[in-house]
Amino acid sequence: MKILSISAQKPDSTGSGIYLTELVKAFSKKGHEQAVMAGIGPEDQVELPSGVSFYPVRFETDALPFPVAGMSDEMPYKSTRYQDLTPEMVRQFQESFLGTLDRILAEFDPDVILCHHLYLLTAFVRRHCPDRKIYGFCHNTDLRQMEKTDLERAFIAEEIRKLDGIFTLQEAQTERIRQIYHVDRNRIHVVGIGYNDKIFTQKQFVRTDERVTMVYAGKIAEKKGVKSLIRALGKLCLEKDPSAAQNVRVFLAGGAGNQTEYEEIRRMAGECPCRIEFAGKLGQQKLAELYNACDLFVLPSFYEGLPLTPVEALACGDRVVMTDLPGIRDWMKTYAPDAGIRFVTPPKMKAVDEPEESGLAVFEEQLAEALDETAAEVKAGGRNRRKAADLSRIRWEQVAARVEAVILI
Repeated sequence: MKILSISAQKPDSTGSGIYLTELVKAFSKKGHEQAVMAGIGPEDQVELPSGVSFYPVRFETDALPFPVAGMSDEMPYKSTRYQDLTPEMVRQFQESFLGTLDRILAEFDPDVILCHHLYLLTAFVRRHCPDRKIYGFCHNTDLRQMEKTDLERAFIAEEIRKLDGIFTLQEAQTERIRQIYHVDRNRIHVVGIGYNDKIFTQKQFVRTDERVTMVYAGKIAEKKGVKSLIRALGKLCLEKDPSAAQNVRVFLAGGAGNQTEYEEIRRMAGECPCRIEFAGKLGQQKLAELYNACDLFVLPSFYEGLPLTPVEALACGDRVVMTDLPGIRDWMKTYAPDAGIRFVTPPKMKAVDEPEESGLAVFEEQLAEALDETAAEVKAGGRNRRKAADLSRIRWEQVAARVEAVILI
């Protein structure tokens, strides 16, 4: 089968980009012929499996004179918010992508098109190719854009309803997709996520001191809960365990979303009693090494679909503390029942990804308690590392097989 995968943004950054790339790799192993179209910057290079044709749509050019449009308002690279697109920018976006798509249709002639994100580009592709078999992947940020941004909302919903099918990460997304796009339930397929077990695997670990090491990976941004994490660490050190300042080391891995916000987070980290280090944006191999060097992974985010980072950390033997967001606990219970994750109740939200200020103190108190309890488990284990959770049911090959079972019908 000839498969064309499409994304409006970079295929090697953020969770949805990794999702696209890993699916492409899995389909390559199955022998499918493939092409990829994605939006990238003027100097970006993309690594895909041998034999996969790449058709870049370059932003910051004469034809498309603005940075890559990002599904999140704050991306870990230079980007443009969809809410800031003018009618002229939308026209340039449409013409650039559809012009490249016409070339792909002539040269590659795919049997099926897989579009990532149920948003503007997927809607343009569906309308442009009414007779092609086209499926869309929901990554949750698309739902957030539909709820927050007025841009072409009616048009997008109308075209998404015409897709041959929609793939979701977990069951909790299904009802929201039905509410936002009015799609029939029988055309929505839950396929989950996978992880790269060749990279993210537990290595030999020898504890050399009594310090508990924690790691966060993701955008260094307030909506990811990083400010709340720093305040919770302060509570942990000053109230829960006064010795924690010397016995806890924390790594924040990831790039800046908003630069001003990033600098504020760095200031907060400098004032925190715990030792907090900024590891920067890491490739998958380096990230796996960091997970293996740590005891505990924390994800205090206020909005997620089905995050990949906790799964990767579990595969490296870390304990996990994370926000109890819709659908995630049930999915993890099914696919990683022995993971033993500590979930923290999120604060009440005033918008899709914006917490009520009045609820943050309780959330941060509970986060500090969860970190304290998990750190105590680490200490009780002494030099014995926790056995990695059984993630044998979470593989990209299995995700690809679930997708394949639908598109081959």
